[in-house]
Amino acid sequence: MTAEEYRLKIEAALEQCFRVPEDMPQAGLAEAMRYSLLAGGKRIRPMLVLEFCRIAGGDMEKAMPVACAVEMLHTYSLIHDDLPCMDNDELRRGKPTNHVVYGECTATLAGDTLQAEAFGTILRSELPAERRAACAGVLADAVGLDGMCCGQYLDMLWEGRDLSEQELTDINSRKTGALLAAACRMGVAAAGGNQRMLDAAGHFGAAIGMAFQIRDDMLDVLSTEEKLGKPIGSDEQEHKNTYMVLLGKEGCEKTVRRLTQSAKDILREGFEDTAFLEQLADELSVRDR
Repeated sequence: MTAEEYRLKIEAALEQCFRVPEDMPQAGLAEAMRYSLLAGGKRIRPMLVLEFCRIAGGDMEKAMPVACAVEMLHTYSLIHDDLPCMDNDELRRGKPTNHVVYGECTATLAGDTLQAEAFGTILRSELPAERRAACAGVLADAVGLDGMCCGQYLDMLWEGRDLSEQELTDINSRKTGALLAAACRMGVAAAGGNQRMLDAAGHFGAAIGMAFQIRDDMLDVLSTEEKLGKPIGSDEQEHKNTYMVLLGKEGCEKTVRRLTQSAKDILREGFEDTAFLEQLADELSVRDR
């Protein structure tokens, strides 16, 4: 299956989520949730769930709720990240951010509900009970006290001071890398894969997650608002610590290449059918949006 075929299947599944009749009291909340969930994007995280499930010998159709769940969780993080109390962004994927359209209170609740529904979607799936529990556990670890929320907290706590490369990595390995690594591991868990597969999947996700963040920092300087669908140059304007500041363009490019090669090498230690994921890693390393 190609990346585009995966994306279309994922979009079709997400389209069925939270379709609440207009006369229901929670219809407005569901509308706000769907606004951000269906706003497009690369759908990398659910794609990773499905592909890792496939190469671990699992049933991708039964893993689709897990794939949708990780995208719900990711969408919640974007809604909250854009809020006035966080980054105060007004544009996401070329559209007004959730709080601009629905107000800050509804946007906050839309994010809260997407987080809760992510776990509910996994636990209500048709996977065997032990696999549902494993997937939910991986996701909880990725976003909890030592995961994505911790990364957001450190980003806020250390704002305004010069960071070392290790401190910046401490933030981004949680803020970005943890959920990408979790998506890979959840695919294996949904398939009932072994520990060797889980370890290889997690290391692959962590490596491409770090490369993804470095590429993001590069694009904030090198890309255009039209391509990214959000303002560029905001990191410099807000005096944020980024890999571009620490490493420069050539240093970032070198590090992305190293991380991408490391991800592909690790992947081969746990799986045989790695062509799709290796190509995906290469494409993400040179993406322009």
